[in-house]
This record gives sequence, C-alpha cells and structure tokens, in this order.
Amino acid sequence: MSTTTVGTAAMSPATSGAPRRGRARRRDLALLWHQVRYEQLSFWRNPQSAFFTFFFPVVIIVLFGALFGGVKGSSYFYGASALQYYVPTIAALSVLGSCFSQLGIVLALRRQNGVLKRVRATPLPAWTYFLGLLAHCLLVSVVDVALIVGTGRLFGVPLPGDWAAIGATLVAGAACFCALGVAVASLIRNAEAAPAVVQIVMFPLVFVSGTYMPIHSAALNRVASYLPVRPFNQALLGPFAHRTGFDWHDLGVLAAWGAVGVVIAVRRFRWTPRPQ
Repeated sequence: MSTTTVGTAAMSPATSGAPRRGRARRRDLALLWHQVRYEQLSFWRNPQSAFFTFFFPVVIIVLFGALFGGVKGSSYFYGASALQYYVPTIAALSVLGSCFSQLGIVLALRRQNGVLKRVRATPLPAWTYFLGLLAHCLLVSVVDVALIVGTGRLFGVPLPGDWAAIGATLVAGAACFCALGVAVASLIRNAEAAPAVVQIVMFPLVFVSGTYMPIHSAALNRVASYLPVRPFNQALLGPFAHRTGFDWHDLGVLAAWGAVGVVIAVRRFRWTPRPQ
C-alpha cells in the first residue's frame, strides 16, 4: 500500500467525524425547534389559559393605575412614582408565574399522566426538552412584559432607558425560575399537591420581596436580597424606574439560585410517577 493511501486511510475517521458532528448538531437544533413549537401550540390551543396568563397582570396594572396613577415620585417608592415601581415588579411577577408556578404544576401533571414517560422514550434528549420549555416560557414572559409596559405607558409611565439590561435580566430570571420550577416539580409527589406546594413557596417570597408594596425594613430586605425574587425585582427596577443599567450583584444572585435549581433537578427529577 502506498504512503498516500495509508495517509488517506488514517485521516478518514477524523474527516468523517466532522460531518457526523454537524449532522448531530442540526438534528438537535431541529428537535429543539420542534419542542418549542410543540409547547407553543399546546399553550395557544388552550385559549382560556393563554387569555388569563396575559389578562391577569394587565388588569393589575390597570387597577393600580386607577388607584395610584396620581402618586408621583416619593420616598415610599424609592424616588419613583407608584406606577414606575409597580410596572417592573408586576413584570417580574408575570415571569415568576410563567417560569416557576405554571411550569412546576405542568410538569407534575405531565409526569402523573404519563406524558413525561412517553417523552423519555422518544429520541428527544432530556436537555433539549428542558431547553424547549425554557424557550417557551421566555417567549410567554416577553409577551407578558410587553403588555405590562404598554399598559403602563397608557398611564404615563416612561419607557425604560436600557433595554439591553432588561433583556439580560429577563433571560437570567426566566432561566433561574425555570430551573427552580423543575426543581420544585421534582419534589412534588402528585399533581393534586402541585398547586399547594408551588403557592406555599411562591407567595411568601413575593410578599417579602416587595412585589406588591415596598418593604422598608432593612433586616427583611437584607434577608430577601439573598432570595431569588427580590434581586429580580431590583434588577428590573433599576432600568425601569431609575435609569440605571446592569445590576451584576442581583444577576449573580439569580445565577446562583438557578444553579441550585439545576443541581436539585438533576439529582431528583423523575420522568415517571412516584409510588404512592
């Protein structure tokens, strides 16, 4: 055998490996797109659920606009007007609802109904399934936030100054709360218990984090600053109400909680129902 033939034979596995990797990447992207499309179709084919997902936060802003529309900048709202404070906190609440509470309940229901077991039996990789859920939740959150900002604009709330900071914060918040939603779903034993478990985790965090009213207790704010909801509120309040940019400390807290959620989900998540 000639030297040229030997060299070609030796290079053949390496040169054929690159096309295989390229095909695998294209296949994974196609599966991811299929999963995102499936989640979107499932969401929009339940018009009642979709309607109230977007209707609830808009109604809150309308009610707060009617109640507090005349409240200008004050120390109670940290120098912002009432609606400048509530637009970002209700936007954060909408992301929390889509990425944490709804996701946790849906995953518990799909596991009990055998949907997750069937998904696991398909060629869809686990990471693609969860990344598809994240993309779906992020899309729903973006629509929610756009509606909230638009409704606030009708009441005279100025548009934020740093959209890049808002975009990064929304992505970080969605990723964090999706990871925590999957983690909570991994601890729920059955679908009937899911709403109660999710709400008992969510509502105390929402209230102590100043979502519905500013908290002026230094001690409580210090504790809440190490929990995931208040940093998300603060990271959005900066560009919305105070014309500031990225809040790296709050984004770091979100990243840390997201990592905690990922660790719990990887260790505890089950695709099949737990034995009763």
